[in-house]
Amino acid sequence: MGSLESQSTEDWQQIFQLNVLATSICTRETLKLLEKDGIEDGHIININSVAGHSNTALTIDGIGFYSGAKHMITAISKNLYTELAKKKSKIRVTSISPGIVSSRVVKQYKEALGENVKGTALDAVLLECKDISDAVLYVVGSPPHVVITELTIVPSGQIY
Repeated sequence: MGSLESQSTEDWQQIFQLNVLATSICTRETLKLLEKDGIEDGHIININSVAGHSNTALTIDGIGFYSGAKHMITAISKNLYTELAKKKSKIRVTSISPGIVSSRVVKQYKEALGENVKGTALDAVLLECKDISDAVLYVVGSPPHVVITELTIVPSGQIY
């Protein structure tokens, strides 16, 4: 990660491809498969981020482009929900937006920061991956007439 002025075009392409393009392709292909197989009540869950709702959600230097990509996931999820609702589709769309998760990438970033991690959002209680998988199970387990369009999950005390 780095500031917008220091990140390379390759960094931006990787962030965009992983967070926007891959999500969009998977969504499109899922919709095609659901239609082909005659499944009318599927569920598309996009793993987003609180950074996709506010530029100040994660007070970590160098996440500006990442935040922009996650804003696109917020917009794509809302638009897809609207498109499907207009067609009277029973396919549900949910965007799950966690705060900072203690993932491999976050752990590597914390290690790279070393002592500079003190006083940052990374120097606090973080969500665990299981917290996010539990959220997916909660969303999928909701009754068919319920659509949880957005679920935001943050660790206690994280400002977003």
